[in-house]
Amino acid sequence: MGLRIYYGGTFDPVHLGHLAIARAARDQLQVAVRLLPAADPPHRAAPGAAAAQRLAMLALAIGDEPGLLLDRRELDRAERQPGVPSYTVDTLRELRAELGPRQPIAWLVGADSLLALPSWHDWKALFELAHFIVADRPGSPLAAACDPVLAQALEGRWASHERELFSAPAGRLMRLQAPLREESATAVRAQIAAAGPWQQLLPEAVAGYIIDHRLYGATPS
Repeated sequence: MGLRIYYGGTFDPVHLGHLAIARAARDQLQVAVRLLPAADPPHRAAPGAAAAQRLAMLALAIGDEPGLLLDRRELDRAERQPGVPSYTVDTLRELRAELGPRQPIAWLVGADSLLALPSWHDWKALFELAHFIVADRPGSPLAAACDPVLAQALEGRWASHERELFSAPAGRLMRLQAPLREESATAVRAQIAAAGPWQQLLPEAVAGYIIDHRLYGATPS
């Protein structure tokens, strides 16, 4: 049974760092990566772009690139249940109900997100629902000290080989073999607002969309 990889996030906006992580996971595991934009992220301030705009930018970024797919289930759920936060645990429970208990599922995250896991809703249940593939980020080394409760939850879960993600439905962690990237959506938004050099941080089509829709304070050049 093949592995299903999901890459959730606000993607506000999607940038080259996001795409590099998705491509690295696709290439290392040799399976498609499904990028899944959050509708109402509960762990941060309201997004700077509407859900429909973030979805449109993600579609432009992916285009028809093989092995990168768009999954809009969280946005669809928000339309059915307005005002309900976009919790990862609910998405994974939905996937489990859809795909069955034996399907290997992995959730792709940055190391900073992994270290913040205790702030997620019902976070301990996540290990029963999916594996985690972890991409290191500058300033968030996985070797850094983390919350003792999180450290205990992670103990014994690190996979020694990627095949462990294919042979069990959930519960393992694997480091993604990818170069560290400096891009962040926060920095991109700040550069746009300050009229700094931001366009090279994004796919060309996404930069054009931001300018056309005057997002994040962008103005026509």
